[in-house]
Amino acid sequence: MASDTDFNRHATLVDHMASTLGVDLEEKIMRGRLTYGQLDDAVLACTGCTQPCACEAWLADKAGNSAPTPPSYCRNSALFDALRDG
Repeated sequence: MASDTDFNRHATLVDHMASTLGVDLEEKIMRGRLTYGQLDDAVLACTGCTQPCACEAWLADKAGNSAPTPPSYCRNSALFDALRDG
C-alpha cells in the first residue's frame, strides 16, 4: 500500500498531468463526468507506475505549456483521453 507521502506525490502528478493535457479535474467532477472515486483510482494507478521521476521531468519540461498526449507510460492515458473527448 502506498504511504501518504507517495499518495500525495502521485496526486500531484495526476493533477499536473491533467492540467498539462487541458483537463480541469475539478470542473469534470462538478459536471459529473468524474467521480471522487475515479479520481482516487487514478491516483492509485499512478502510485503503481515505475516511472514517477520521468513523469516529473516530463511535466517540468512542459511547465506552462500544454501537451496533446501524455507520455506513453502514463497509466491514466485512457482516463485523460476520455475526459478530453467528452
